[in-house]
Amino acid sequence: MKIKKHIISQKEHQISRNAISENALKVLYRLKDAGFQAYLVGGGVRDLLLGKKPKDFDVATDAHPEEVKRLFRNCRLIGRRFRLAHILYGRDVIEVATFRGPHEGEKNSHADRNKEGRITRDNVFGSIEEDAVRRDFTINALYYNIRDDSIIDFTGGMGDLKSKTIRMIGDVQTRYREDPVRMLRAVRFAAKLDFRMEAETHALIFDLKHLLEDIPVARLFDESIKLFQGGYGRHCFHLLRDYQLFEVLFPITEAALNNVHSGTRNAPALVMIEQALNNTDARIAIGKSVNPAFLLSVFLWHPMLDYKQRFIDMGEHEMEALNSASREVITRQHAFTSIPKRLSLIMREIWHMQPQLQHPTRKRALRTLQHKRFRAAYDFLLLRQSMGESDLAIWCAWWTAIQTKTPIEQEKMCANLGNAPKKSKKYKKRRKRIIT
Repeated sequence: MKIKKHIISQKEHQISRNAISENALKVLYRLKDAGFQAYLVGGGVRDLLLGKKPKDFDVATDAHPEEVKRLFRNCRLIGRRFRLAHILYGRDVIEVATFRGPHEGEKNSHADRNKEGRITRDNVFGSIEEDAVRRDFTINALYYNIRDDSIIDFTGGMGDLKSKTIRMIGDVQTRYREDPVRMLRAVRFAAKLDFRMEAETHALIFDLKHLLEDIPVARLFDESIKLFQGGYGRHCFHLLRDYQLFEVLFPITEAALNNVHSGTRNAPALVMIEQALNNTDARIAIGKSVNPAFLLSVFLWHPMLDYKQRFIDMGEHEMEALNSASREVITRQHAFTSIPKRLSLIMREIWHMQPQLQHPTRKRALRTLQHKRFRAAYDFLLLRQSMGESDLAIWCAWWTAIQTKTPIEQEKMCANLGNAPKKSKKYKKRRKRIIT
């Protein structure tokens, strides 16, 4: 790839040092003062140019990892595929990477590829020009120079920022083969920035999406979290489906979404996922925390129900079938995007509490209310009710009301549950009287 260096002076761009984190500036200045080159690079520069607030700041330098470690006592070296330095300031982490170089022609390159062309080890150091063409997209290859506040553009990234284009640097097929996760990153940036993909960057995803099957499932899980918990999850979801990538990450869910019932697609599953993603995006927008277990429990809810019915048809009792189905669907999903055990346990608790919330009893209602997963299970019930599931409105109202009561009032509400028979022709009317 031909490199044409373009320097954008401070007067020509809108980045102010005041917008850069104090800790990132500390790292840049210390590297500069020690005689090394040091640049702010990647998403931080891109977002600042777009008028957005970066979540983190990355630094590129000609200092090798061990040299960075000698400069910073608060440094730790990580990574096997490519050695990185993390400079720690409390919870704030500034990632420092040595300029990467080309693999070709390096006798002692410390770089390996598999038969598909994927880079499995990548400790090849080089110059800033070589580093620029090793990055994925042009808009992520812009370098902010701390020495004069200029921006250096080697790949036309400034032009692509202005035209709102996601463009791969270099030969697109080679770059996707080097790291198939770049396909997911392309989708994520397109959703996050509301950019369009350049023609070849777009088209080759359909031809090469199968390469993601060779990526470690733990890494695919991490990428999934970035896709769905970045504040633009619903847009990511629809783009992933458009590019046939969602079926690679969540094939069981995609199968449930495409189940044909009376000639139509499984709309309830789709609407439930969309609403959960809307809720997640809204929480992130106002700075609230989100737990990936809740969203995963939504993704796999309808597949779990399908498996539950299969186990019931095989003669299992409903709760036994629920246990079997939850284990089965999580085990199957684990083969595509691994789900940490701490999250899978929460998912199962959310699912297993649904019958308790739908059919509370006098003895168990208070224990259910005090359960550590009550709030997540209750939110899940509300989501199901908003999708139009029958007979849930009454109990959503009941559980909503009981949370506002004093302990004595809660005991009275639970005691009244005993007055409602489980089966009656006037079931709904009597349940309504219990609530009031």
